Amino acid sequence: MINKEVVLTGFGVLSPVGIDKESFRNALLENRSGIGFLNIETSDDSLRPMGSEVPDFRAKDFVKPRKNIKVMSRDILLAFVSACHASADAGLVTEGDARTVEPERLGVVFGSDLIGAEVDMLLDAYRAGIRDGQYHFDQWGIDAMNEIFPLWMLKFLPNMPACQIAIGHDARGPSNSVTLCRASSLAAIIEAVRTIERGAADVMIAGGCGNRVNQDFQTRIKSYFTAPRQNDPSRVPRPFDADRCGSVLGEGAGAFILERRDFAEARGATIYATIRGFAETHEPHLHQSRPTGEAIRRSIRLALQHAGLTADEIGFVNADGTGAEYDDRIEAEAIQDVLGNVPVTSNKGNFGDLGSGTGAVELASVLLSFQDGQIPPTHNHHQTATDCPINVVHGKPAAFAKPFALKLNQTRMGRSFALILENKK
Repeated sequence: MINKEVVLTGFGVLSPVGIDKESFRNALLENRSGIGFLNIETSDDSLRPMGSEVPDFRAKDFVKPRKNIKVMSRDILLAFVSACHASADAGLVTEGDARTVEPERLGVVFGSDLIGAEVDMLLDAYRAGIRDGQYHFDQWGIDAMNEIFPLWMLKFLPNMPACQIAIGHDARGPSNSVTLCRASSLAAIIEAVRTIERGAADVMIAGGCGNRVNQDFQTRIKSYFTAPRQNDPSRVPRPFDADRCGSVLGEGAGAFILERRDFAEARGATIYATIRGFAETHEPHLHQSRPTGEAIRRSIRLALQHAGLTADEIGFVNADGTGAEYDDRIEAEAIQDVLGNVPVTSNKGNFGDLGSGTGAVELASVLLSFQDGQIPPTHNHHQTATDCPINVVHGKPAAFAKPFALKLNQTRMGRSFALILENKK
């Protein structure tokens, strides 16, 4: 059991299917997709890649002063705005006489990806090295560097989402960044809980952001086990489906306000859920081998043990469910082995792999399920694969009555994270 009860009092989400809680939730329950052809210029429209993009979220309304946007990549902007939504949702005031938490007692832990470079930002620098139609690499340090914005690196450091959130919220407590691909968000939330447990903060802002539709990611898209190009991109991915064929890359972010229960109650905050238990495990393997799913099994068992629960007390699982053949199989086998016929859903059919923003956006779905008692269906799932022996929620939402939900995320390198939430007001 967690020593100090930590609760969630606010959250914000920016996803390809909705940029606020209501639109996001409606899209999931109505089984809608946010996947299409990316808004990337190509010489041939038939070459435009598939992916999921977040619609306009008006970053200028949140970043003050606006000139700070110059040093904020899209990943950072997604993180910053989602954190602003979360703090507003929690009624968290971080400035002036009305502040609800002292700056020294407010911290930030955020998951982030490798942030891809913005090609147009470096074009002048590249051009500076061209002489008579040839590129002269020896001119890079002499001429090219003079054409680069002096603070350009601040846009692309993976610790900057946490830094900018801390600056914007005057958070002077512990600050940390986690880069573990799809598992980054859950890892950040777990670290935020531990920070509160050890007494280093009263309130933490935690979550994750990812932007895998950036052109840098698209140049190496075959590294991410993506689905082949479709005439109708909304038909992929297909988590746990007999016809699954790979994932799709996207972008998104989610942020959460975590507090000690007594602190939240003292300030009259609304409590969405309690962090009941968690676990993180690793299954080391060689490059020529693959994880077997043993780390996933252990993460589920250890999270149950940490929470003081039995398998039959879990109401549903929000799985990683990428739509990739091997990944889905080992996750499904692990869930069945430990939890049996528990209802399972995956949100990736709606928006794909959001990199380090994945777990945060999916966790927002879990909190919304607590509010309306419905498990959203797994989009694009029609027939459960024989090698995925689990009870996949599909076609329409399913009701659940038990107060506990399990969130899972994994990495290709064998890391596995499990987080149990309790619908406890």
